[in-house]
Amino acid sequence: MKEDFLHYLWKFKKFDTLNLRTTRNEQITIIKSGDYLELSGPDFFNAQIKIGNQKWAGNIEIHLKSSDWYVHGHEKDSAYENVILHIVWEHDIEIFRKNNTEIPVLVLKDYVSKEIINNYNALLNPKSWIFCEKQIAGIDDFVFKNWQERLFFERLERKSKFIYDLLEETNQDWEAVLFCLFAKNFGLNTNGNSFLQIAKSIPFTIIRKESFEAENLEALLLGMSGLLDFEKEDVYFKDLKIRYFYLLHKYQIDKVYTDPVAFFKHRPDNFPTIRLSQLASLYNKHQNLFSKIIEAKSVENIYKLLDVSASLYWQNHYQFDKESPKKSKPLSKSFIDLLIINTIIPIQFAYSGIMGESISEDLIVLLNGVSPEKNSIIDKFNSLNVFSKNAFDTQSLLQLKNEYCNQKACLKCAVGMELLRNDN
Repeated sequence: MKEDFLHYLWKFKKFDTLNLRTTRNEQITIIKSGDYLELSGPDFFNAQIKIGNQKWAGNIEIHLKSSDWYVHGHEKDSAYENVILHIVWEHDIEIFRKNNTEIPVLVLKDYVSKEIINNYNALLNPKSWIFCEKQIAGIDDFVFKNWQERLFFERLERKSKFIYDLLEETNQDWEAVLFCLFAKNFGLNTNGNSFLQIAKSIPFTIIRKESFEAENLEALLLGMSGLLDFEKEDVYFKDLKIRYFYLLHKYQIDKVYTDPVAFFKHRPDNFPTIRLSQLASLYNKHQNLFSKIIEAKSVENIYKLLDVSASLYWQNHYQFDKESPKKSKPLSKSFIDLLIINTIIPIQFAYSGIMGESISEDLIVLLNGVSPEKNSIIDKFNSLNVFSKNAFDTQSLLQLKNEYCNQKACLKCAVGMELLRNDN
C-alpha cells in the first residue's frame, strides 16, 4: 500500500462516502474534498467537511499510519496547523495540534471495497516489465488515444526546456539554437554531447559568414572536434588543417577542447567524420535554414530540405588516410526521421510557444507521417499487443515508459486510473 493510492481514493471518492465516521464515531460529510496540488504542505488544500453538526474549512493530510504525522515532523510545521481531517489507512496513535486539540481521524480502509483493493494489488505486480502489461492492450481506445496525445506533448515540453536554455545562451538567436540542436542530434547518443560542444564553440555568426564555402565549414567542425590534431600525408586532411588554422586566426576563435568523438561501436555511416561533413553540407546548402524548418509542414518538404550528402572526399573514405569502396553518403530516410523527431518537431513546438501560436494538430499530423522508431522499449510494447503505426505512437510510448511506468506512477497514468475504475 502506498500513500498515492490513498490520495487517489480521496480525490476521486472511490469509497463509501455516505457512512463515514471518525475514530470518535462522529459522522463525516464531504462538502469539498479539496485541491490536490502536490506541493509542500498538506496533501489537499481548501477542503470543506462537516463533522457531526460542525462545518470545517481547511486542509487535509493523508498518511498510511497516524504515527507518520510525527515521523514526518508535521507537529513542528505551522503549515499543518490548519489540518481539519487526518486520513489514514491504519490508526495507531492520536494526533494533536499545538493548542492540544485533537485532529479528527478517518480510517479509510474501513470504507473501501475489496474490488478496488484487489484491482490495485493486481496492478502492482513487481515481477512485470510494466505493472499493467496484462491489461494495457485492452484499455478503451478513446482513453488510450487521448492519453497518448497528452504524453506526446509532455515529452515536447521536456525537450523545449533544453531549447529555451540554448536560446538564453545564444542571445535569442533561433538560427544558432537550431544549429546546436542539429549538431547534437547528428551525433546521436554516443557523440551528441561532443557535437553540441563543437557547435557551441563556434559563434554562429561565423557559420553564417562561411556557409558559402563547404570546405571551410567542414574544416571548422572537424578541427573543433580534434580530428585534425594530428599529422597525416592525406592531401585533403592537410587542406582542411590549413583552412582550420586560418579561420581560427581570422576570427580569433579560441580552441575549445571538447569531449573526444567516438568511432567505436558505430556503423561506418555514423562515423563522426561522415556526420560532421553532412552537417557542413546542410549549412552550405541552406543559409536561412531556421525559417525553412519552421515553415515545413510536411514530411516530403523536410526530406527535400535535408537532402544533403557528405562531401566528395568522403565518398571513398570513412577516415583520413584510409580509402574505402566508393559510395555516396547522403542522409538516409531513417536518419532524417530521427532528426524530425528530435530536432524539427521540438523546435517548431518551442518556437510556436514563444510566438503564442498553437500548432499542436500540425505536429501530430507531421509525426503521423514518420515511421515508428525501433528500439527495445517499442519492441516490448509490440509484444504486449500495443502496436505503433508511426512516430507519434512511439514518442508517446517512450514518455509513458520512462516517466510513468519506470517511476511506478500508475495513479497519475490514464491507463492505471482506467484499470482502477473497473471496481463495480
